[in-house]
Amino acid sequence: MRRAVKRPGRRGRRWAALLLAAGLLFAAGLGTYAALRAAFPLAYRAEIEQAADDSGIDRALLYAVAHTESGFDPSAVSEAGALGLTQITPETFSWLQTKTGETLPKEALFEPDVAAKYTAVFLRLLLDEFDGDTATAAAAYHAGRGQVNRWLADGRYSADGTHLDTIPSRATAHYVRKVRRAVRIYEVLYEKELLNHD
Repeated sequence: MRRAVKRPGRRGRRWAALLLAAGLLFAAGLGTYAALRAAFPLAYRAEIEQAADDSGIDRALLYAVAHTESGFDPSAVSEAGALGLTQITPETFSWLQTKTGETLPKEALFEPDVAAKYTAVFLRLLLDEFDGDTATAAAAYHAGRGQVNRWLADGRYSADGTHLDTIPSRATAHYVRKVRRAVRIYEVLYEKELLNHD
């Protein structure tokens, strides 16, 4: 039987995230508030915030994915062939375009507005599929929907078949931790900016 874990309140979580971020940066010799903002910038702000708002996802989540995937490098190419700011593969891009009705070449992923838009569309689909659970959606973004659905069907990894209790892939588990940490840091550093949807 699992014990109920008391979760900290919103203010406590914000301070915990800020302290975590500050601790990481102090360890790297970057311990000032300005350095913290430099390490987690609001890069490509117009593109990211427009895409997040259009898809109805949290701005902090889209910033966190771009930060984790490429460090905001729109020209990034991975060994697996993922492209652009948010490292979408051409295959996933083609599939997503069946949802939007567009027919763009894979090179369009090097354009920050296109990368942000399609990542937001993808994250919206994943959040809808996985009951709004950010960790499971992030795992699917990294490992693929099919793999995550196989994990969800395995009682060793999911008690309810909807949320992952354990991520068996170390690489995916590490990725999800990085995204979740980045989300918390963005929420703390830019609370007013991220909530301003004017």
